[in-house]
Amino acid sequence: MQVTKFFSKAAALAAGLLLFGGAHAQLDSSFLGPRLVAEDVRIPAPGGYEVATTILRPEGKGPFGAVVLNHGVAGSEEERAHESSEIFLATAAVFARRGYVVVMPLRRGFGATGGEMAEDAGPCSNPDYTHAEQNAADDVMAAYDYARRLPYVDGNRMILAGQSGGAIVSIVTAARHPQGLLAVLSFAGGRGGNPDLRPGVPCAVEAVAKVFDMLGKEVKVPVLFNYAANDQYFNEDTTRLWYGRFEKAGGNGEYVLQPAFGKDGHYLFSDLVGVRYWLPTVEHFFGEHRIAFERLDAGDGAPLLAMAKLPNVKSESCKALYRVFLEAPGPRAYAVSEDGRCGFAGNTRNANDLAMRQCRKASGGACQLYAVDGEVVWKQPAPAETLQAAAKPAPTASMGATEKK
Repeated sequence: MQVTKFFSKAAALAAGLLLFGGAHAQLDSSFLGPRLVAEDVRIPAPGGYEVATTILRPEGKGPFGAVVLNHGVAGSEEERAHESSEIFLATAAVFARRGYVVVMPLRRGFGATGGEMAEDAGPCSNPDYTHAEQNAADDVMAAYDYARRLPYVDGNRMILAGQSGGAIVSIVTAARHPQGLLAVLSFAGGRGGNPDLRPGVPCAVEAVAKVFDMLGKEVKVPVLFNYAANDQYFNEDTTRLWYGRFEKAGGNGEYVLQPAFGKDGHYLFSDLVGVRYWLPTVEHFFGEHRIAFERLDAGDGAPLLAMAKLPNVKSESCKALYRVFLEAPGPRAYAVSEDGRCGFAGNTRNANDLAMRQCRKASGGACQLYAVDGEVVWKQPAPAETLQAAAKPAPTASMGATEKK
């Protein structure tokens, strides 16, 4: 087993005022909350093969809850061969900082696990998603069982989560009633999408709906269905249909449609900037079901984490951007203007300058750094009267003598 201090491998991101630099910064500083540790392991599966897996966890003995986080299904064999957990490292850290061990398995036919793909559903004209998803669930269960046996994991606080095809296999796995499972997080869940051929409209919608019919009957834990309005794989009509079939069959679920995100909302979860949308949704969902989900450094980092103390900021957009700052790898910075605008930069050496530049671009006026790395650096500006008094020259001895004459 290879163990390393975790470092960010997220690609550069830019969206409006958001800037997430491309330099890789090691996440071992106190300003990023609990120290995180990454481990690469190979998990033996009942079929005689091994599932290559990355584990991201808080440093310490725990016991921690665990999230088994599952990747999607790329369209080509070449893309599947290059699948890795890198795309999820930044978002996995969000869970790890809240006291969860994040287990990211690569199923058969993907990345370092290799071998023949076991979840090929066949042609869109007659797909067998039931058989395909059960094969995928075999690999997820191998990772799930492994995670429950880890000495630093509380096996009674387990979460299944995934994106796209990884989301639907997470729900299929939940239908097996694994011990200790509390909930499922489904991000852009579905199968059959092809944005190049059929933007927003997947093939075999009814075949997938029949899978949800079965899942609604079998899954006993709450499931969060999280989608974005501009998902180019699965449009709103389709996802509401699938959710409706799950609910009608008896499933305990919640459907959330996020605003349009970037060019394709299908990737909202794996893009760090998307945390501004999905994190509050997950917090609310977990709160409803009494599942612990608070930053491990919430007490020690109260000034930094106290969003209500942001000066001048009133817009929900800038408040959401500050949440991205709190989850971003360092070096990082957040700036505010007098008229309530903001700027952010993270994972880049010149974060301070970039955050200020973005803030000034949005405001057109003066900006000031509010937080840098793990500290609140903002200082309350002095009242105008104080500044004017300070600008007047102080009397000298000779001036005083002249006034007395």
